[in-house]
Amino acid sequence: MPGEVIKKFLRLESASGILLMFAAVLAIIVANTPLQSFYQLLIDVPVEIRIGTFAIEKPLLLWINDGLMAVFFFLIGLELKREFIEGELSDTSQIGLPILGAIGGMAIPAMVYVYFNWDDPIALQGWAIPAATDIAFALGILLLLGSRVPTTVKVFLTTLAIFDDVGAIAIIAIFYTSKISFTALLVAGLSIILLFIINRMKVESKSVYLTIGLVMWVAMLKSGVHATLAGVILAIFIPMRSKSQPSFSPLKQLEHDLHTLVAFAILPIFAFANAGINLSGVGLEQLMHGVPLGITLGLFVGKQIGIFGLCWLGVKMGIARLPEGMSWLTLYGTSILCGVGFTMSLFIGSLAFEETTVNLLFDERLGIILGSLLSGVMGYIILRISLKPRDQVTAS
Repeated sequence: MPGEVIKKFLRLESASGILLMFAAVLAIIVANTPLQSFYQLLIDVPVEIRIGTFAIEKPLLLWINDGLMAVFFFLIGLELKREFIEGELSDTSQIGLPILGAIGGMAIPAMVYVYFNWDDPIALQGWAIPAATDIAFALGILLLLGSRVPTTVKVFLTTLAIFDDVGAIAIIAIFYTSKISFTALLVAGLSIILLFIINRMKVESKSVYLTIGLVMWVAMLKSGVHATLAGVILAIFIPMRSKSQPSFSPLKQLEHDLHTLVAFAILPIFAFANAGINLSGVGLEQLMHGVPLGITLGLFVGKQIGIFGLCWLGVKMGIARLPEGMSWLTLYGTSILCGVGFTMSLFIGSLAFEETTVNLLFDERLGIILGSLLSGVMGYIILRISLKPRDQVTAS
């Protein structure tokens, strides 16, 4: 049963990755045609929700980034909790290498970016942009290789990306918050306490949790702590098992219900809204700016050095082991593939530069697209060379 769930998940992520590519390419095409003005009008259209004197007013782009992405982070939180309780992350012998990879894959790309932007305090705020891995994109590219990809390689990539997501969540919580409203933060804190109480009382109604979670999301939106973190916090309190029906899991049910919505609607919408970049007049001069250069090299060079280097060191020191069916060349190809940072990099980039007076969105998006493209193509080529078709493996 768990094996079938993993297979279904991987198939879903593969299709999501392909749809993400389509949404991103479509956004770039639209942004480079006469439709560009309509594209900009769409993402800038103001959307307001008002109840009496209380109002939330944001452009559509921020509703997507703060609202829809909270659902995405909620799903990540559900997956993390399930994996830690009964999944791959519950087996400590399986997580040593992915943890090392995730640490190296976040630290080295950030250092590469800082190197190219050290003398620019505003650009320096984007140091975490190349530290992220887009699991949907990376798995989508990996699964283009079909049956030649061993399950251990898929599990390694998925587990590494999960720890990468944990790191990204921590970075957002610590470094990318705006001015704090303590009144709103108090409401968010009371919501968390209430979630804890109803969890301990074995309440299983999903609507109760989601209603409190919505209040917490609004409070965090007003508090200055990024609202998407409400999704992760809410997921922690969703019951894994039902007291009245031992075979039923409220958490797994919610995860199942949200997968299709996130994979085939929320992430493509996010990609379309954030990937539109006008490439007219782009030349070598634009590429050599600190922000796009730091992001491109952080994703393409920093990721492979950080992940492969720390994993190699861990194996040689005996604190981790290479999974069965994975050669050093396969590990290297997988490390390059992790440089596809599209969705999470765009999201962190929007947080890093949203409050600056300097518009660095063009530079940021250019670097993310180039770094992700180079990583995806080169990672695919290396993995295709290193992984033999299944019939050749059987024959040998």
